Amino acid sequence: MKFTEFLKSKGAIGSIFMGVFYAVCMLGIFLPGYTAIPGNIDQLPIAIINDDVGETGAQITENLVEQLPFEKIKTNISNKAALEDLEDNELALVIHIPETFSADLRNSDVSSSIDFTLNEAGATVVSSSMTQVVSQINEQLSEQFSQQTAQGILMNINVPEEQAKEMAELIENSYVGNVVKINDIPDGMHNNMLPMFLTMSLYVGAMIAAMQLVGAFKVNRGRATKTRLFIYVQLTAILIGVIAGLASAGIAFGINDLSGDLFFQIWGQQILNYWVCFNFTAIVVFLIGEAGMILNIPILLVQTIANGATISRDMMYVPYKWASHITPMYYSVQAYFANIFGSTSVSPYLLGLALVGIVAMLINVVIVWILHKPMPVVDSRESAKI
Repeated sequence: MKFTEFLKSKGAIGSIFMGVFYAVCMLGIFLPGYTAIPGNIDQLPIAIINDDVGETGAQITENLVEQLPFEKIKTNISNKAALEDLEDNELALVIHIPETFSADLRNSDVSSSIDFTLNEAGATVVSSSMTQVVSQINEQLSEQFSQQTAQGILMNINVPEEQAKEMAELIENSYVGNVVKINDIPDGMHNNMLPMFLTMSLYVGAMIAAMQLVGAFKVNRGRATKTRLFIYVQLTAILIGVIAGLASAGIAFGINDLSGDLFFQIWGQQILNYWVCFNFTAIVVFLIGEAGMILNIPILLVQTIANGATISRDMMYVPYKWASHITPMYYSVQAYFANIFGSTSVSPYLLGLALVGIVAMLINVVIVWILHKPMPVVDSRESAKI
């Protein structure tokens, strides 16, 4: 056999196709998706709440609205409501100017402060970007107010203006930025990425199981009704989820410093994860057979961006944002952020995850009902005699 003949074989052609296809898919999905960092930082919503009874707070608010690069800046919201939105990751940053800010600036015995609150239990890019923004704002305000306050004090005691400017540089800062981080995530990338890794650890296995269990479904046609076989497939997926969920939760608790109270919650979500991911990935396999795995890989790659672990939904381009609404990984990752590191309710995300699974299973039911025609069932004892 010549090499050219070998290259024409089915295995070689398939390997060449898959090598090119997945290289194009990975780069074609990842590179455009990650151009949102830092390009779409301006899409992050923030809030500026001015409770200052003096004039300075209004001036700062006006300047920040004009200078900050964000397109969505809420100013007509209470601090309490803004902090609640921050807990739910509906805001990326809350800037609060307290009631006594202007008065504190005029009082040399008190340091004036502005509160900057950010939520770490969310996309890593959001937290790091907001930290940089707060640092830059504080640096500018600290320099501005320390010099203004010092000049005012010195000029009030009849020190000449020019001399007051020179002496102002030696006076301690009158402004201190108060940075508050809620839902702090422990140091280590393994903590930041835990919600995504927990989800992916079962998604990939469920994707492979979809091919294998659907194959078993087809092989055993004629030995049982397709309804019974479909139920067997679902029960097997749940059983695998119980076992794989226990193993994955155990590894996570062995490596990450997690509260023991969370073990059964994480195990339970892993079981749900597996069942949902199985049904979601089984759709194309039930539809077009083993070739469905070719489509499942790109769908997985899209979700590594659309799951919200690295960039928030506000920053995503439309295809990824759309995918985050109809695929399982976004709901699972956000549920883990809320459950492990956050204090917001995990229920909406778990309900969203369950809904994706139910819809996916119903789609599979329809595919099996329409495309997989009934076959006469042969009793296993009779077939054994034959």
